[in-house]
Amino acid sequence: MAIKITDACINCGACEPECPNSAIYEGAIDWRWKDKTKLTGHITFPDGMEADADAYNEAVSDDVYYIVSGKCTECKGFHEEPQCKAVCPVDCCVDDPDHRETEEVLLERQKFMHSA
Repeated sequence: MAIKITDACINCGACEPECPNSAIYEGAIDWRWKDKTKLTGHITFPDGMEADADAYNEAVSDDVYYIVSGKCTECKGFHEEPQCKAVCPVDCCVDDPDHRETEEVLLERQKFMHSA
């Protein structure tokens, strides 16, 4: 499953640079698929979803740091554990029950975003 950041976040920013997929953004900051990935231009994801990797997408949260679930791989393919959880001083990086995914799906996403 993907990780989410709860509203207990103190906006310290420790998690953001640790994410190998740039799936973590500061509140109110718009995000792009291409950030810290090899994705560019028009892309079709393995699940058939299409997007413009260069286009900005609306921030998921205006108040605290947030994780784009479609970019989160729980650090699979990079680290043994999610780095956001490892560095968060207030334990607000938690499993997101609304985005449950298998390890296979997470590894496929990692490969797709970084082998393009």
